[in-house]
Amino acid sequence: MNLVIDVGNTSVKIGVFDIENLVFKEIVRTENLSSFIKKISNTYPLITHAIVSSVSNADQQAIRFLQDTFSTIILSHNLKMPFRNLYTTPKTLGVDRLALVAAAVFNFRNKNALIIDAGTCITYDFKNKKEEYYGGAISPGVQLRYKALHNYTSKLPLLEAQYPENHLGNSTNEAIHAGVVLGIIYEIDGVITEYCNTYPDLTVILTGGDAHFLSKRLKNSIFATSNFLLEGLNYILAFNNTQ
Repeated sequence: MNLVIDVGNTSVKIGVFDIENLVFKEIVRTENLSSFIKKISNTYPLITHAIVSSVSNADQQAIRFLQDTFSTIILSHNLKMPFRNLYTTPKTLGVDRLALVAAAVFNFRNKNALIIDAGTCITYDFKNKKEEYYGGAISPGVQLRYKALHNYTSKLPLLEAQYPENHLGNSTNEAIHAGVVLGIIYEIDGVITEYCNTYPDLTVILTGGDAHFLSKRLKNSIFATSNFLLEGLNYILAFNNTQ
């Protein structure tokens, strides 16, 4: 069995795989990671391998416990990937994006795929039928846009994300919701359209914490899954253990 851990900016996603099947998933706070890993190791004694992806500073005590307990891989651009990485600055490429591309290879082999991860940032990543990764784009996510309007102005309030009643905001709050939420929806639809103009057979995957919030209003048909990144990590772990 495999233990996969994705340390994000605000929380940690943990998954346990029995070969390719996800048998357990949990989201925990970063400060609880070490104790939770110990609990998982007791609950699933058949775990032998682990992989960690971190876009922030992971708990080093937890990392040491993993390395002492399992055969552990720390995700980086130096690992072998199930795709050809054509990104010109691989050292600066977020490891979460590597995992998402790996998941696209695993689930949609020999297909043109655009992976949209709607989290703290919205990332767009493209891989072609030949399993070649070229890159994509990065833009601010939902919460970042709300916070930017509040933090960099003197009077605009900090609001919780919600769908605007229509595109014409007739109050300050509604105008903010229209600008943030509809702006992101128009952005995503526009990016998908541009890729589809070049790749008419494009498969589009929407994932991330805000995926379901946004998917209801997007025009383009998409495949959304909350386990996509975890599946990518598990695939990278298996790929490196069989090379």
